[in-house]
Amino acid sequence: MQQSNLSALFGAMSNEHRLNLIANNLANVNTTGYKKDKVAFKDVFMHFAHDYILDSKPYIRAKPLWPEADVIAKPRLSDQKTDFSQGSLKVTGNPLDLAIQGEGFFKVQNPQTGDTFYTRNGNYMLDNGGQIIDGNGNYLLAGGGPVTVPQNSTLVIDQAGNIRAGEQEVGAIDLVTFNNPEDLKKVGANLYTMDNPAEIPLNTGAPEVPEGEDSPRVVGAIQQGFLESSNVEVVTEMVAMIEVQRSFEAYQKIMTGTQQMDQKLIATAAKA
Repeated sequence: MQQSNLSALFGAMSNEHRLNLIANNLANVNTTGYKKDKVAFKDVFMHFAHDYILDSKPYIRAKPLWPEADVIAKPRLSDQKTDFSQGSLKVTGNPLDLAIQGEGFFKVQNPQTGDTFYTRNGNYMLDNGGQIIDGNGNYLLAGGGPVTVPQNSTLVIDQAGNIRAGEQEVGAIDLVTFNNPEDLKKVGANLYTMDNPAEIPLNTGAPEVPEGEDSPRVVGAIQQGFLESSNVEVVTEMVAMIEVQRSFEAYQKIMTGTQQMDQKLIATAAKA
């Protein structure tokens, strides 16, 4: 098998992976608080020692990026990450719809397992016990625990996340951020998790600026009565999809042409 066939195969499979990401982004264009995924490519011609010990972050339900880093002179995916840029805010008027303007994440907890997750989806409701939950039944955390709201009370939530039901203060929403949000892993249902998270609470003021970072951090502020839209741009994703399809077709033609050349060479050699 010629090297051109292998190179085309690796390129086609890399573009297939990218196409899956684009399709998932488009499928979530109307998902509240969804953050799009993106990938980068590179051609591998030479490897150093660190190339064999450093690898891109694996995603939930994901396998290591393919081809492996030790395959020389083959195009491959070099990185896959989530774009946490701000989505637009839309007015709903629902007092339990919350959007984060700037950086930050809500904390929610699974009532069955006790696992804690992070999310930008602020579409909440009250359960039968008056506790604030998301669409999957996870509790919205405030002060490290679920929030219970008195029935038939007027709910007011300020930008710092302080919750007031009528004249009673019932808690402050746990709004946090990270110096390394790229380490967050998607676990489905618009939720994220992180191994050994170093949370930075935003209720107490501006987050710390990491060493060597000069740009200002935009402190998250909660907007009641709003929801954050997905940051997926349909036109951009459609253009990228067309580009990927054209690249995939080009790699297919290379494989077909290589196969025809091999068949011709075998036929010629057989006659000799």
